[in-house]
Amino acid sequence: MNLEKVERVYSAYASVYDHTFGKVFQQSRESAVRGLPIEPGHRVLEVGVGTGEALPLYPSCCEVLGIDLSDGMLEHARRRVQEHRLNHVTLKRMDAGKMDLPDNHYDIVMAAYVVTAVPDYRSVVDEMIRVCKPGGRIIMLNHFSNGNKVIAAVEKWISPLCKHIGFRTDLALHTVLEGTCLMVVNKKKVNPLRFWHLVECVNKKNGQQALFANGFALNGHS
Repeated sequence: MNLEKVERVYSAYASVYDHTFGKVFQQSRESAVRGLPIEPGHRVLEVGVGTGEALPLYPSCCEVLGIDLSDGMLEHARRRVQEHRLNHVTLKRMDAGKMDLPDNHYDIVMAAYVVTAVPDYRSVVDEMIRVCKPGGRIIMLNHFSNGNKVIAAVEKWISPLCKHIGFRTDLALHTVLEGTCLMVVNKKKVNPLRFWHLVECVNKKNGQQALFANGFALNGHS
């Protein structure tokens, strides 16, 4: 699936997204945002902001930039920003694989249902690493291929069909992280049906040591 098709598919979804996919995934999205280690003054980037369902959940003490390729999705997100008076939120149309953003700028980068919905997940992950500060957090909320061989075979079989509606099912987390400087520090299954994973990574570029908010070193686990 190329970028033009992705944009068409998700712009077509925009008017019904909140009542369909958005409603199904809202619980896990809320869990992801509410669990972020956001401190006053933090800069947060939400990649693939969609209709902005998560935007009211971010505390006003931080700065939030939401980007998306779909004008249709962003139109709904802008309405939500106005409705909730989210003065700390900015929205921009942008290709997540070629972000027009500075290096090492964001404390937290959130990508919900993104890496399996883009033509080139590697460029998106590389860009998230680039714009995130060393030691910052990169959060991915996504379906990743199951380790079970039978389920994985089914996921691989249906993936070409799913691509026509905007995502793939055969991408494994270890494939996404392979060769990157990301260290998984927390991973858990979330709804719907606990087929989705909330994965929290620390950006260890430049050999940066990960830290808890209180300053204690974080060794990481998965």
